[in-house]
Amino acid sequence: MSLEKYVEILLIEDSPGDIRLTEEAVENASFKAKLNPVTNGIDAMLYLRKKDPFQDASRPDLILLDLNMPKKSGREVLAEIKNDSDLKSIPVIILTTSNSHEDIVKSYELNANSFITKPVELDDFFRAIQAIEEYWFSIAQLAKA
Repeated sequence: MSLEKYVEILLIEDSPGDIRLTEEAVENASFKAKLNPVTNGIDAMLYLRKKDPFQDASRPDLILLDLNMPKKSGREVLAEIKNDSDLKSIPVIILTTSNSHEDIVKSYELNANSFITKPVELDDFFRAIQAIEEYWFSIAQLAKA
């Protein structure tokens, strides 16, 4: 299944290597996507709220969020997103090196939609992106209609 529009993805990640890996995975996805990376939690919230310097930012269809971020942690960003009535419907996938039980449980308690532990093989990540496409942008969108 292929989407006709671009899927806007906000990547909140401070590692240049992980940004490149995510860009590669998205480029190879079966749907058209635009990846918008920001490198810290403060910029992520400015982006989502379209504040300077992101006033022209597009609303993301999906957020990929690292937990261990400078300036504001991914946990804080996730809580802000899911407590904001304008943002809480955006799916958030935690993409992090942490595999602690506490981080996994806390992320789901804060209403993360999925949790992926890095490093992730490109093929595994590609399959996860495809699953996101099939569920979030097809089934979930049909349910809203």
